[in-house]
Amino acid sequence: MRIEQDMKLDFKDVLIRPKRSTLTSRSEVDISRDFVFLHSQRKYHGIPIIAANMDVTGTFQMAHALARHKLSAALHKHYGDAELLAFFAEDPVPPAAFYSMGITRPDYDKFVRIMKLAGNTIQHVCVDVANGYTKAFIGFIHKLRNAYPEITIMAGNVVTGEMTEELILDGVDIVKVGIGPGSVCTTRKMSGVGYPQLSAIIECADAAHGLHGLICADGGCTSPGDLAKAFGAGADFVMLGGMLAGHDECASDIVEVDGVRKMRFYGMSSREAMEKYAGGVAAYRASEGKEVLLDYRGPVENTLQDILGGVRSACTYVGARTLKELSKRTTFIRVSQQLNEVFGAS
Repeated sequence: MRIEQDMKLDFKDVLIRPKRSTLTSRSEVDISRDFVFLHSQRKYHGIPIIAANMDVTGTFQMAHALARHKLSAALHKHYGDAELLAFFAEDPVPPAAFYSMGITRPDYDKFVRIMKLAGNTIQHVCVDVANGYTKAFIGFIHKLRNAYPEITIMAGNVVTGEMTEELILDGVDIVKVGIGPGSVCTTRKMSGVGYPQLSAIIECADAAHGLHGLICADGGCTSPGDLAKAFGAGADFVMLGGMLAGHDECASDIVEVDGVRKMRFYGMSSREAMEKYAGGVAAYRASEGKEVLLDYRGPVENTLQDILGGVRSACTYVGARTLKELSKRTTFIRVSQQLNEVFGAS
């Protein structure tokens, strides 16, 4: 046993310090990015925000809505073969739509079937597991990369620099970063495992960029300011679940509670999800997610305007004309300790 003494921070622990700027309007800010992925060598151009591959948010409808704004979606893995083939047969396919999969044999066999029929219309794949530190996960990445050298692979989740480096060296283009920060994830409560998300982004981005790889910050964003902090900390992509839930494009029914319209949102390791897809929680494990009711928010368009406007605003405050410049012009100010001293928090 050992205790790390280095300071670790979350989004709530910092603010971005403003700097002198020559920008006169948010409209002058370009929040799109251009990347060439390390292993697939495919080119990307768009706004690097991705809807999470949860069955509520990773829907075809969400992919189409986000594509109109040059954002992306990671489709959930529970769609059937025919549904996926129909989606990837569209002309054009929504840009940077990620096919999502786990690492079981049925997951891989399903992907092989789809690829044989869909051909090169599937260009981006998200390999998603709760624990990206296992030997089985690394072995699966090797297998997938060797079989499909031309696809862009986003995979995780991890929270440390050394594992980020290993994944990139093993064939991952975008490392997904985050264990336990999601609004409907209870991993930290149930297992005691996790890592403050801002520090995880900083450390994993530093490791990835040294090898010309990329990271996707997955989880923990509850406001547009959190996205700005994630990008400022070095994230290349940001994945959103809860912030995109509660909309018409989500796969969730509207329910009425005390006269207020709500929509269900739950983690993919929750009891609700496991009962839906696996017949219940296996005897050897515990649920590591929860279900919540969110206010119904209508079409996702208005929320996207808030998100994109907030990120542009952050750029104007530090004088960044492009999203790429934001991390170079970001200085974080710690606020948690000051607040603790004022309010006497432990």
